[in-house]
Amino acid sequence: MSSGAPLIRLASASPRRRELLASIDVPVEVWPVDLDETPRPGEAPEAYVRRLAEEKARAGAAGSALPTLGSDTAVVRDDEILGKPRDREHAAAMLRSLAGREHRVLTAVAVTGPAGLLSRVVETRVALRELGEAEIAAYWATGEPADKAGGYAIQGRAAIFVSRIAGSHSAVVGLPLFETAELLARQGVPLWNRAMS
Repeated sequence: MSSGAPLIRLASASPRRRELLASIDVPVEVWPVDLDETPRPGEAPEAYVRRLAEEKARAGAAGSALPTLGSDTAVVRDDEILGKPRDREHAAAMLRSLAGREHRVLTAVAVTGPAGLLSRVVETRVALRELGEAEIAAYWATGEPADKAGGYAIQGRAAIFVSRIAGSHSAVVGLPLFETAELLARQGVPLWNRAMS
């Protein structure tokens, strides 16, 4: 795991994003930003996640010489963005709507630095198996879905609900590591494999 002086500023309070960056040896300075995350009228999901990631990166970069990373993830069903559940009933309704079918998870990552503001949007397709009402209720009782977009966490207990995934698993968790590493390298951030190049 990473240690030492921060290589980048992370414009997020997400422990999942911090852990993902630590897994590729990128120590961070955590610098959460508070933005209005309401989608704009008619805004496409891809444009929405890119805009938020870029806004977070720009806001987090203020006053810092470090490259700054912002990211946003949205669970999308039939072009509708599913946010974090308001309560138990909302979470249950979202899980019912996702069960037995495929949906999209869009994650955008943006990085400020010497190369300017760079960003990518990654789409992953996730299929959940059918879920029973008792199982949905039991899942809510774990506390895990309360702050998760779409009402589930692929890296947690909901992993047993996922029948198929096409794309980046780490993007569904919160940060597409393949694309993130590319953007960081373009900003001059030294990655663990740089010496092998």
